Amino acid sequence: MSDKKTALVISAHAADFVWRCGGAIALHQELGYEVTVACLSFGERGESAKLWKQDGMTLEKVKSVRKAEAEAAAKALGVNDIRFLDLGDYPLRLDRDAQDQMVDIIREVQPKWMMSHSKWDPYNTDHMNTTQFALECRMIAQAWGHNPGQKVLGAPQLYLFEPHQTEQMGWKPNVFLDITPVWEKKKAAIECMQGQEHLWKFYTNVAENRGNHFRRNSGGMSGGRPAQYAEGFEAIFPQTVDELA
Repeated sequence: MSDKKTALVISAHAADFVWRCGGAIALHQELGYEVTVACLSFGERGESAKLWKQDGMTLEKVKSVRKAEAEAAAKALGVNDIRFLDLGDYPLRLDRDAQDQMVDIIREVQPKWMMSHSKWDPYNTDHMNTTQFALECRMIAQAWGHNPGQKVLGAPQLYLFEPHQTEQMGWKPNVFLDITPVWEKKKAAIECMQGQEHLWKFYTNVAENRGNHFRRNSGGMSGGRPAQYAEGFEAIFPQTVDELA
């Protein structure tokens, strides 16, 4: 068995991984993980309004700008494996070909853990459809009868990162990750996303709020860890442990 530590983030659009789990990515890269980011689309239709307001803009030019932003953000986070499946958006085209492509990626990466979106998002169905897609692809990647001869997947945890309008999504975090040591990397990645500058301050505030939740849940009034910035996640599958903490 390989002892290489890997992780896979499945991002509906080219910026989602930055806002929602950039800290987790940067932190685990520093811990020796090889994190692969799979962007299903560039977010070229629905999440690029600033670009479309420019004269003479075209679909291919929007894709090119968004790709460059995502690559720059990945570099800021320390990631060297970012993949673009170019499945369109609004809506994503999550057909059988896309499914087979993602299963191949999952089996290639053999992630120790995976991440994707919340299970419910009526404001952007691309997000919740991505999570259903991720769950289905994880299941298929575990099937010995799918492409026999490939290495099958074990049972990596799937963490759901925080949606944009949290209270409307039925998302309930049960894991908080201290990202204070890598906050400057996440901040730099956020600032690469020039097409969505209106979100920079919003996600800084989210990280500060989750830092407060980390402090309260790590010790509360008796003295929690002094995390300034954190990210919240909802784990889908049970943990298997030898000792309760």
